[in-house]
Amino acid sequence: MANAKEWDVIVVGKGNAALCSALAAVDQGASVAMLEAASEEEAGGNSAFAGGIVRFAYDNVEDLKRLCDISDEECVDTDWESNTTDEFFDDLFMVTNYRTDPELSELLVTRSLDSMAWSVSQGSKLMPNYRNQSAVVDGKRHFFGRAPLTIDGGGSGLVDDLTKAAVKKGVDIFYDTRGVSLLRDDLRVCGVKANTAGSSRDFKARCVVLACGGFEANPEMRTRYLGPGWDVAKVRGTRFNMGDGLKMALDIGACPFGNWSGRHAVSWERYSPDVGDVNNRRDSYRHSFPLSIMINADGKRFVDEGIEFYNYTYAKYGAEVLKQPDQFAYQVFDAKATPLLRDPYASKHTTRFVADTLEELAEKLEDVNTEGFLKTVREYNAAVKSDVPFDHSTKDGRGTVGIEPAKSNWAYILDTPPFTAYAVTCGITFTFGGLRTVPSTGQVVDVNLNPIQGLYTAGEMLGGLFYFNYPAGTGLVSGTVFGKIAGDGAGEAAVSERDG
Repeated sequence: MANAKEWDVIVVGKGNAALCSALAAVDQGASVAMLEAASEEEAGGNSAFAGGIVRFAYDNVEDLKRLCDISDEECVDTDWESNTTDEFFDDLFMVTNYRTDPELSELLVTRSLDSMAWSVSQGSKLMPNYRNQSAVVDGKRHFFGRAPLTIDGGGSGLVDDLTKAAVKKGVDIFYDTRGVSLLRDDLRVCGVKANTAGSSRDFKARCVVLACGGFEANPEMRTRYLGPGWDVAKVRGTRFNMGDGLKMALDIGACPFGNWSGRHAVSWERYSPDVGDVNNRRDSYRHSFPLSIMINADGKRFVDEGIEFYNYTYAKYGAEVLKQPDQFAYQVFDAKATPLLRDPYASKHTTRFVADTLEELAEKLEDVNTEGFLKTVREYNAAVKSDVPFDHSTKDGRGTVGIEPAKSNWAYILDTPPFTAYAVTCGITFTFGGLRTVPSTGQVVDVNLNPIQGLYTAGEMLGGLFYFNYPAGTGLVSGTVFGKIAGDGAGEAAVSERDG
């Protein structure tokens, strides 16, 4: 069916990056349509499943006050830490083994604060992340992990707020509309062919922004690019990210870029649904593992649980769980750690085993070698540096001696009942491989590195930013930074063509 209307910009997708692209394009004077594969109830991409923490460059609390209300009393009574541009660069370089693209990382870090301020001006709401990123030490609250703010309402709240802004600004949103190919006039992209309401429809535009996610929900593509075993990983987020945008772009000669065998994958509830549940978006989070010992089916530890704050290891430790026999592990705590666990551990959708003795717990653990587990705990307890004070708000150096793998921080002797174990598996969040762009505009380039006229990208589809690992909170900020860049670029180009 032909479509009589033409827009200046079409945005494919409706997560944070897509919404930021749409809003930025409108601010350039462009008319915008959004094509969303999901229904209105399931819309929002992976952004709607995000916990909501945001990592951006800031020097002090005065920078934070640009983004949310912080009282004078809170300013004085709290150590807000910092995440200077140098610290942000250091963290990004560390987790990506210095492979992150220099131009992209420069834009991400240096524009992160202003971009978050712009998002707030568009309607998003931030607040201090007291529950999960701070602790009271010696009567004063301290933040840790360099991510002191979170989205009010989490990722789903962000999507809701930005959707309201987009509708108010006149963006046309088409739900249940999956893009299948790019329309071209000679070599210029001029729209999207999509499947909607049981028929095919051509959506014409002067520019297209692809911001419809990676291939994490596609088991065939996961196996092809990530390797054997990834087809059985749980999908932490939306079921709609099937790699369609990447296929559309590659089909017309777009240049692939970045870590195509890389992914963000976390420790996740073992018996969670195969894909993200929109009614229980965060119940399966298991991010308190630095305070645990993690054991596999043989009853053995397999990672240094406390090498860093979870912010810097959670996105790669899911892959370590996937490597274990039968793709599962247990996080084991005693009563001393229970008050420090994050909220999802108390969910009714949690597989937990509780016992008054370690021997009793060992008998309860499903599919675990009992003697192997007890041997591991005895050796671990004997190796803890008990003379070093425990402090979960800093890398306390309370580790182990003489065992492999070592635990670097937050080690404590498991001796206080009740003992609790949580069953986890691997949950994949998003994939790192994407498209190469002109970083300053978001315009996609072809395999000869020539810009493809009319085509832009942002969000998970942007390649070259993340390799091997990921610092927590960077995804939503990256979506904002590069979503705005792509929307500005596409909007400006489309309006120039329209009015020229």
